[in-house]
Amino acid sequence: MNISILQPEVPHYRISFFQQLKQLLKGEENVYVYNSLKSSKKQGFNVDVSDISYIPNIKRGGFLIYNPFYLLNSKTDVLVLMFHFAHFTTWLLLLTKWLHRKKIILWGQGISVKRYLDEEHKPNLLMKWQLSLADGAWIYMPKEKEQWQRIFPKKPLAALGNTIAGAVDMVNYQPSYTKEELKQKYGIMQDIIFIYCARFNTPLRRIDIWERVINELDAHKYGFIVIGDGESKPDLKKYANVYDYGLLYDDSVKRELFAVADVYFQVAWMGLSIVEAMAYGKPVFTFKRTEEIKQGVEYDYIRHGETGLLFNDYSDCINQINSINKQYISEMGSKARELIRISATPSSMANNAYSLLEKII
Repeated sequence: MNISILQPEVPHYRISFFQQLKQLLKGEENVYVYNSLKSSKKQGFNVDVSDISYIPNIKRGGFLIYNPFYLLNSKTDVLVLMFHFAHFTTWLLLLTKWLHRKKIILWGQGISVKRYLDEEHKPNLLMKWQLSLADGAWIYMPKEKEQWQRIFPKKPLAALGNTIAGAVDMVNYQPSYTKEELKQKYGIMQDIIFIYCARFNTPLRRIDIWERVINELDAHKYGFIVIGDGESKPDLKKYANVYDYGLLYDDSVKRELFAVADVYFQVAWMGLSIVEAMAYGKPVFTFKRTEEIKQGVEYDYIRHGETGLLFNDYSDCINQINSINKQYISEMGSKARELIRISATPSSMANNAYSLLEKII
């Protein structure tokens, strides 16, 4: 089976998926990207360019036109295109399937993160039409997959899950030192340690609320490890209980810092950082999705009271944190790690993708 895949870019955390899918295909896997290496790096992506081709395109105001002839190789059996209604060429390829005779899979979140609360009840009409024309779809998370399956009960759909590079290594990671030894090594002495590992690149992360939490909690009991940088990062030097590592490229240090931490805490705009935290055995604390608190589709990995906590509002956040005990935190962390072990590794993602390919060919 030979497939051609279109993506904006291929971040480093997606490489393992493509490699394992190619092994299952036992055929050609041609990956095309429409964002330049320069623009991808500007957005903060660590991208891979090996075995990847750039597809000529024109972008205007969020709309995309790309050269379809790069994808229409005579050997190609399946086109995997973005599940995105603003890609004009995707519409062209969907409407001319009778002519080029390629199977088409749409790949995406299946929902707008920014319009999630509306679209989970009333899916976007253009996306609905787009999926009706396709042969199937790869949706990241089970919740969105089931939403579309109710609309198209006979349409082949697969929930791939979502993961990051090295997820298996993270799940299996065992530090060489005890937590107390690591805390002494890094000079972190508080009883309960939160960790934040993400870019400070958008107000949607609600760093304003995150900083309020730091201010209110007991600085002698609660510590905060921070990994990440960006234009919206506040001045953290004023907090004695905040340990700021900025951009951190040393994986061995990063892993030890996750071993020191008890909980991953981020107020909003959560995505693959959920997978990373849970792979390290950390429960995830965040706020419930609302109009003011946007969350990515990976939010559904958080099961309240099992793999993390979901706060109703600021007061609820402070109250729940102040009343929680470390045994409960540890139990949630173990369940979080097991969830990733079972459902969010590159191999499970590749197997889910391949199972749908087999159905449509």
